[in-house]
Amino acid sequence: MVSFTEENYLKIIYKLSAETDSEISTNAVAELTQTKAASVTDMLRKLSEKQLVSYQKYQGVRLTEKGEEVALKVIRKHRLWEVFLVNKLGFNWDEVHEIAEELEHINSEELVQRLDDFLDCPQFDPHGDPIPDKNGKMPEFGYKNLSGIAINQQVVMMGVAQHSTNFLQYLAKIGLNLGVNITVLEINDFDKSMTINNGGNSNCFISHEVAKNILVKNVK
Repeated sequence: MVSFTEENYLKIIYKLSAETDSEISTNAVAELTQTKAASVTDMLRKLSEKQLVSYQKYQGVRLTEKGEEVALKVIRKHRLWEVFLVNKLGFNWDEVHEIAEELEHINSEELVQRLDDFLDCPQFDPHGDPIPDKNGKMPEFGYKNLSGIAINQQVVMMGVAQHSTNFLQYLAKIGLNLGVNITVLEINDFDKSMTINNGGNSNCFISHEVAKNILVKNVK
């Protein structure tokens, strides 16, 4: 059996592994878990004993095949619950993360499959994140960061790289939601901030930090 805390660690290591080809450092895990490095080291040893991670002190950590399988199952449950909360219960996209954090630990494959069927097997959650299928396979997507889009190029907002409540509420306030067409009108040479048109009716100014956390694809 894998505990709730162990599942959370595996999910975090998976997230960090998706961002680099290098071994994941103890400090990186500690930062995301908001836990002391010594406590992280103890947990990584436990996960290593269960053959869920490959870990050597001072050399970092990687998920084993077994550990990745567990992480993907947790991620699948989390994102399916987010779809359910938004599409079926009317929650806003900034309200569902913490609730899904609790629901993702329910250990019932039958429940997860029925939930997936009930939702018509969605491939993406309300934030645009891909949902692994029951075999752990992720849907393919080729999103770009808005910060890398050129002037006058039109794109569609497909997701976000930052899930904090404040960020999601800010995007909703300025009219940036999934599916909105965005045209880059101006890029400031000094700080790479942008003036964009969102949806054809209004222009808004966004910082480079905001732009790099918005995921888009080209308009066909």
